[in-house]
Amino acid sequence: MIEKSESHDLNEIHEIINDAAIAYKNIIPADCWHEPYMPMDELKTQINQGVEFWCYKEDGKIFGVMGIQDRGDVTLIRHAYVRTVYRNKGIGGKLLAHLTTLTNKPVLIGTWAAASWAIGFYQKHGFRLLSEYEKNKLLQRYWMISKRQTETSVVLANAHWTSR
Repeated sequence: MIEKSESHDLNEIHEIINDAAIAYKNIIPADCWHEPYMPMDELKTQINQGVEFWCYKEDGKIFGVMGIQDRGDVTLIRHAYVRTVYRNKGIGGKLLAHLTTLTNKPVLIGTWAAASWAIGFYQKHGFRLLSEYEKNKLLQRYWMISKRQTETSVVLANAHWTSR
């Protein structure tokens, strides 16, 4: 079952993000990795900046989370994570399918360029990789990330996206 997160879900969301993010360790640049991958203060900041988390739950337990953020003329998918032990069971796909129904705007997703599994997942679900030029322009406009993260990331877009 997919439901919008509530304040009492915060600790479990934090746990899932940091559990699942271990997949990035030794994949993304070492200077971009830290532990925990997302500190609780950063998670709260993301929520305060408009990231709305949705949870895939079974028997009251959260197995996966994915955020959505309205950025004016586009919608961003943010922080998509599934507990390590529940990966490859369709949870991420169900969350992504649900979140994309919540908007009529083009949907953009940023991820690490070295995370080939993440890129492949989004491509399998109909997203296309954008050019380096578009990526740089979009990351600067819609995300608040470091220059280093911009250099080592990609952006994917759904079918509603047209180059602007």
